[in-house]
Amino acid sequence: MINKTVLNVSEACKGVKDGMTFMLGGFGLSGIPENSIAELVRLNVKGVTCISNNAGVDNFGLGQLLQKHQIKKMISSYVGENAEFERQMLSGELEVELIPQGTLAQRCLAAQSGIPAFYTPAGYGTEVAEGKESREFNGKMHIMEKAFKADFAFVKAWKGDAAGNLIFKGTARNFNPNMCGAAAITVAEVEELVPVGSLDPNQIHIPGIFVQRIFKGEAYEKRIEQLTVRKRN
Repeated sequence: MINKTVLNVSEACKGVKDGMTFMLGGFGLSGIPENSIAELVRLNVKGVTCISNNAGVDNFGLGQLLQKHQIKKMISSYVGENAEFERQMLSGELEVELIPQGTLAQRCLAAQSGIPAFYTPAGYGTEVAEGKESREFNGKMHIMEKAFKADFAFVKAWKGDAAGNLIFKGTARNFNPNMCGAAAITVAEVEELVPVGSLDPNQIHIPGIFVQRIFKGEAYEKRIEQLTVRKRN
């Protein structure tokens, strides 16, 4: 079995260049590839397109790339927690493609499955449908959405083995699994990296065939996006 382990995040990000398209997993700040994002900031890649459910917050997650103006275009679904994102979008500094959340997930999954396009009713009759082919199915109009094309997919899992088999935890499963294998190169960072054979096959969410590089991440902050506590009387 092929050993896909790389020594560190620097090795994992070899080949990253300006102008590339990246997929980045996570849901809010849950399950984001913190180490990979930090490395992209350090490498100072410019003019990149990022496909992610959201844009992080002002000083964390993809917000760090936005602050350094490394992102040319953002393809996402929910962007309400990032003031810098809003400023760049309104000023015209940042290209933005907003996509219904389910469509975003399915476009990732289509790329993973090798399906070039699919039809969905989501967005028909709105700006989302502008310039897209439409077709009626069972009396309901649908628009055609194309699979994403990306150079790298950066995902974060709870556990993984040297062959690239992955197990996710909680809401980290919302987008990370769909992005595995949906780009030319999938980089997985994990909290626990174990030898092949250590994982229960019945618990594996993504088989190693979808992963090209895997490494053990370090110093995860796991920030809370919105912290609400009960007020005492």
